[in-house]
Amino acid sequence: MSKVKYLGVIIIVIIFAIITVPNLINRIIKGQIVENNRASISTPLSYIKINNEPRKVPDFLFYNQDSLMITNEDFKNKIYVAEFFFTRCPSICPIMNKNMKRIENEFGKRDDFGIASFTIDPENDKPHVLKSYAESYEVFSNNWHFLTGKKSDIYSLANKGFNIFASVNPDVAGGFEHQGYFALIDKKGYIRSRVDKFGNPIVYYLGIDEQDLETQGTDMIIEDISKLLKE
Repeated sequence: MSKVKYLGVIIIVIIFAIITVPNLINRIIKGQIVENNRASISTPLSYIKINNEPRKVPDFLFYNQDSLMITNEDFKNKIYVAEFFFTRCPSICPIMNKNMKRIENEFGKRDDFGIASFTIDPENDKPHVLKSYAESYEVFSNNWHFLTGKKSDIYSLANKGFNIFASVNPDVAGGFEHQGYFALIDKKGYIRSRVDKFGNPIVYYLGIDEQDLETQGTDMIIEDISKLLKE
């Protein structure tokens, strides 16, 4: 083969590679994204189980920021997110409710979605205090209830009903300690969550931000709320 013909073949091969390889790579990448999205959408959320039985939120009765009596029946046929906080919290609660506001912005106009924010400082957090707190976050949803009531009932709901730790501790900032978790509850009152890479339920979603994490707990729960709303 002459040098001219050989050079021509090389040029044709290079042109072919320039045209086809990027398209091939792009198709592969898109295919992976589609498969990942399909896997994410198709994977059902897990039930949280105690003694091999799906964990259901126990009955509760509290008063919201408008002094209206709210029970678990008010969340029937709704997907909702629950948290435990207090209005004078100087640490994680403002972060949690900044993130909860993100969730409200996504779903707050829906009739089949709600939020339950239980105060662990009911002696201070009377309905009018909770009302001012809700207004400070510009809460617009009629289904975001800031709830207060009998202290023993609230702590029983947190520690036994949800297994989310809450306690009085005068040695910590604000006088109370609690876990910064969000719980996701389905329309039938069962606690649900996604699973980790080992197939175990994550149980709760971290309501505060963690450094160096590309996907935060709030991002995950927003995705999973959408999933439950389609069930």
